[in-house]
Amino acid sequence: MTEFVDGWFLGHTLGEGAYGEVKLVVNRSTGEAVAMKMIDVEKHPDARQTVRKEAAIHRMLSNPNIIQYFGKRSEPNMEYIFLEYASGGELFDRIEPDVGMPIWAAQKYFKQLISGVEYLHSRGVAHRDLKPENLLLDNNDNLKISDFGLATLYRLQNKERLLEKKCGTLPYVAPEVLERPYCAEPADIWSCGIILIALLAGELPWDQPLAECHEYTAWKNGKYMSLTPWKKLDNLSLSLLKKILVDSSTARYKMSDIKQHRWFATKMSIDEVDGPNHLNQTNVEDENLRNVCLSQPEFLGMESNNAIQFNLDERPPFSFSQPAHVDDLLCTQLQTLTQPSQQNSFQRLVRRMTRFFVDIECENIVKRLIKYCEKENYTCRVNEFGVVTISTTDRRRMPLVLKVNLIEMNRNILVDFRLSKGCGLEFKRTFMKIRYAMEDVILKSSTIYSKN
Repeated sequence: MTEFVDGWFLGHTLGEGAYGEVKLVVNRSTGEAVAMKMIDVEKHPDARQTVRKEAAIHRMLSNPNIIQYFGKRSEPNMEYIFLEYASGGELFDRIEPDVGMPIWAAQKYFKQLISGVEYLHSRGVAHRDLKPENLLLDNNDNLKISDFGLATLYRLQNKERLLEKKCGTLPYVAPEVLERPYCAEPADIWSCGIILIALLAGELPWDQPLAECHEYTAWKNGKYMSLTPWKKLDNLSLSLLKKILVDSSTARYKMSDIKQHRWFATKMSIDEVDGPNHLNQTNVEDENLRNVCLSQPEFLGMESNNAIQFNLDERPPFSFSQPAHVDDLLCTQLQTLTQPSQQNSFQRLVRRMTRFFVDIECENIVKRLIKYCEKENYTCRVNEFGVVTISTTDRRRMPLVLKVNLIEMNRNILVDFRLSKGCGLEFKRTFMKIRYAMEDVILKSSTIYSKN
């Protein structure tokens, strides 16, 4: 690991954004971990004012469902924002593409989302980019709203203003945001409704809420019941969504209305099975490790018919030597997970992460990935450290970039996938296709235990 300041060491990259990346920073002596958002203002000189606004808004927030803000540091060419480390990863990683998650789990996360957004609105803050990629989970599986780069104050001293800026992620934005001006609260509530669909059905209902989008007009005109995702939903879930996803922002459900709806107010049972919303969460033998977020420098081009040569020993170090959280314990102490409580923590990680172990050498798994990408017409690059960057477009013709790291660990090779750019659901969908293609070389968790 690289020392950042006295006693604090830079760990792996947790995520990337338009202006920079978020890294894990670990205290060597205490094991305490924080997330550090790094913004390169030399490359992006227009970002400094955005960072100041983001920090000013974030520091005024304190809520169990909001990522905690710790502070900011400025340097001539770099801005740093220090935040709570959410060791549970991103919410989208819990969503099975085209399936969703059990309805009780969807209700739990949705309630926490509503609690966090309601708090933001009580402080006069609009998030303006609510989506599963910006919703994180802590070590106790509690939802945390993150990324306040597009947030703004819409109410000050009881005076409320309309918003003009067209921003957010198109499948999640409210129709009025594309027309402008718009009221802040109803726009965030609309985004919460789209997130609920993603939780329940594992897909999004439309590309954007415009008249030229067939799926959206079908919803507006009440001609949607034969279409997905609506036909996957039970009547109670659908009745709530029909009140949230109302085209008119003035007629749309408010927070108080959502909290009084029967779907929200009735506690769902963990044993409840609701058709396609129920996932098999017990078959650990068939699950594989997923989603530790690692990043590497820019890649070098490499033709697939050339010999693959990279130096795994000299690549930038990872932070797995600091077991500050169970994620780090997974990689440094896999062989010691023998107690029932430890096994349970491991099994939870196995279920949620976009990564797997293989029983072949690094060079061979890279060759397999390159061959798969050629078959699928994906762009595939490999850098000198063996980091594979896969680029394609998703079903909405939007860019999708995955980074694959190979980590030698306990006599196994961990093949680790991270979303670099694009939709989290599309990332999961693409990962699952790749995983299926590599099925013959993937180690089952029981094999990993026995080898260690």
